[in-house]
Amino acid sequence: MFKKTLLALSLAGLAGLPAAYADQHESLDTSTAGMESTTTDTESTYAAPVSSGEFTDDRWYAAPFGTFLQPAGSRNAQAGWGAGLALGKIINEYFNVEIRGFWQNITNNGMPQLGAGYQPAMNWTGTWGHGGTDFTGGTVDLQYYFMRDTFSPYAVFALGGMNSSWRGSFPGYTSAAYPNGIPGGVNNLTGKSTSSFIFEVGAGATYELADNFLLRGDVRYRGDTAAGNWPGNTDLFNDFLVNVGFVVPFGDKPGAAAAPLVADDCATRDTDADGVNDCDDKCPGTSSGTKVDSQGCPIVMELRGVNFRYDSAELTEGAKGILDGVVEQLVAFPAKKDIEVAGYASYEGHPGKEQHNLHLSQRRSESVAQYLRGKGVTNNLYAKGYGTEYPIADNATEEGRIKNRRVELRWMGD
Repeated sequence: MFKKTLLALSLAGLAGLPAAYADQHESLDTSTAGMESTTTDTESTYAAPVSSGEFTDDRWYAAPFGTFLQPAGSRNAQAGWGAGLALGKIINEYFNVEIRGFWQNITNNGMPQLGAGYQPAMNWTGTWGHGGTDFTGGTVDLQYYFMRDTFSPYAVFALGGMNSSWRGSFPGYTSAAYPNGIPGGVNNLTGKSTSSFIFEVGAGATYELADNFLLRGDVRYRGDTAAGNWPGNTDLFNDFLVNVGFVVPFGDKPGAAAAPLVADDCATRDTDADGVNDCDDKCPGTSSGTKVDSQGCPIVMELRGVNFRYDSAELTEGAKGILDGVVEQLVAFPAKKDIEVAGYASYEGHPGKEQHNLHLSQRRSESVAQYLRGKGVTNNLYAKGYGTEYPIADNATEEGRIKNRRVELRWMGD
C-alpha cells in the first residue's frame, strides 16, 4: 500500500505543475523634460525592440536528481531509492541532450530466495536474511520538448549501461534430502555482479522559478538486459522510475531583459508648457513665454536676455548664447514661415531722442537677424525697428525700461 501511495503521489506531483503563467508587466515612466522631441501620434507607444520570437537559449546546465525505483516482480525485490547528476546542453527550441550518472539500490530483506532457479533438480528453497542490489551506471538522454515556457513538458529516450551488484546472504537451502539445510552452513552471495545494457523511455516537465533555476521531474520505464545472466529469471528486467530534481543553467538567459510594451500618455503631458499637449504639439520645445498657435508653433517669441552693449547694436556674449538656443528651435520647427525680427527701445525721458532710439532698434534687430542667418536659420528674416513704440511695461521705472528694451520674433502670414 505504501509503494502504491508513493507512486501515485509522484505522478500527481508531475501532473499538477501549472500549465501556463501570466506575464507580469511593469509601467514605464515616459515623461520627458526640456527641449526633447515627443511623438504626436496618440496611438504611439514606447518600448524596447520587439523580439522576433526566435528561440535563442543554448546554455549548458547541471541537473541533480533523486530517484524512486520500483522493481519488476521478476527481481524478487522491494522498492528502493537513488540519486544522480546530469550535465546537459540546450540544442534548440525542441531538443536537449544530457549525460547522466546514477546510483540506485533495492533490497531483498525477507523475500524468498529463488533456489529452484539454480538447482531445479534438488528443489532448494530459502529466504534472504538480509541483502540487496546496487545499481551504478549512466545514460545518454535525448529530450524532446513539446513547448518552451514557464511550464515545459517533454518526452525522453535514453540508452546506457549499468553494473548490478548483489550483496547479502540467507540461512541456507532446505530440501527433502536435507530438511535442516545444506551441511556446512550459510550461503553467502556478497560481491556477485554483472554488467548490462539499459534503455529508458518516459515523460516529464520542467517549471521555471527563475532564469537560472528550474524544477524538474519525470517518470520512466527501464529495460535491463542483466536478467539474461541469471538462471531462472526472465530475459529482461522491467523497472519503473520516478526522478525529481532541479536544473541550474549556466550564464544569463538570452532576452531576459526585454522591456514590456507600454502605452504612451502624451495626451496628458505638456512638456514645454505652451498650452498644447505633446500629442498635438507640432513644435515641441518652445521657449517659456512664447505665444503659440493651436498646433504649438510660435506666433511671437520674445528673446529674453538678448542684450547689447551700451548705445550699440553689438551683441553681448550672453546674448549670443541665448540666440544659439533659439537657432536650435528654429531649425527644428517644421514651419518655415517668414519671420519679422522686431527691435524695441525704452524711453529714457529725454525729448528729441526718439529718432535715435528708432535707428538703434533697427540696427539691433538687423544684428540679431544676421546672427541667426549665420548660424543656419533658413527662414526669411526681416529686421524691423520700432523704437520706443509699443512698450510692454512702465518706462517710469528702471524695471519697466529693461522689459521694453527687447527683441521679438514674429511669424508672418498663415
